[in-house]
Amino acid sequence: MIFKDYYKILNLETSKITPQELKIAYREAAKKYHPDININDKFAEEKFKDINEAYRVLSNSSSKRKYDRLWNNNVGKKKKYEESQRQNGSKFSEFFTMFFGNISNEDENTINKSNKKIPIRGENVETEINLSIEETYYGTEKKISLRTLKGKMKTFTVKVPAGIRDQEKIRLIGQGKAGINGGKNGDLFIKVNIQNSKRFKLKGIDLYTDLRLTPWEAALGTRATINTIEDTTSVYVPKGIESGEKIRIQGKGYKDGKGGKGDLIAEVKIVVPKQLTNEEEQLYKKLEEVSSFNPRTTRN
Repeated sequence: MIFKDYYKILNLETSKITPQELKIAYREAAKKYHPDININDKFAEEKFKDINEAYRVLSNSSSKRKYDRLWNNNVGKKKKYEESQRQNGSKFSEFFTMFFGNISNEDENTINKSNKKIPIRGENVETEINLSIEETYYGTEKKISLRTLKGKMKTFTVKVPAGIRDQEKIRLIGQGKAGINGGKNGDLFIKVNIQNSKRFKLKGIDLYTDLRLTPWEAALGTRATINTIEDTTSVYVPKGIESGEKIRIQGKGYKDGKGGKGDLIAEVKIVVPKQLTNEEEQLYKKLEEVSSFNPRTTRN
């Protein structure tokens, strides 16, 4: 007879466990290897039988004490062991009979029938959707369609709350895979990917946008009107501002989930006209003659 490590079968590292820990380990293992879930795994049924066999021995205080003595000799002292081989047609291993003896076919069928009725919660399903900054800022409703295990399409209506964060997940309770033997359905988790738009980019709770200025506005300074995500606002542009510099407008960014907002950060981009009138061209030539400014001069 070859020793079987019931604790390893239940993914337990020690024999010092509480009944509650044993029950949790058993349910997790039973769910993972239940034959109704692992239809295409020809070894799942054998693994499932090992799991039930381990639980029956370890859940009985008398048989557990007897088993633990063997376990300490074979595993506790780090001796080598291997899984026992089942005989053809055997429902319970020889190792199991040393704790409970031989069982009748009627008892065997009763145990198997009981095992088949263990409620197992369905698996969760995850998917994702892409939404614009404006959609997530104000909140929206989206319909998504997913293919079920039977190949049919199922449509869900997803309510996206205003101010949801990038990569945050929306949970639809009970919309995952069906449970087995009366177990609860799993849940559907939908990850939200916020897409940057032409107007705005999102970084944390701050929004970034472009502030386009003419060369004379940048040189002379001005007060410019800029679009925010909700309205427009006026910002002061100091004299001599350069492309790449940023102006921060407080409280005009993305929602922080606490009733406040981040900032709107406007990056200056100086735009030169591609076509000039004769008068504009003459003015630029005059400026070239009178100005000593050289942007290619190395600054200290």
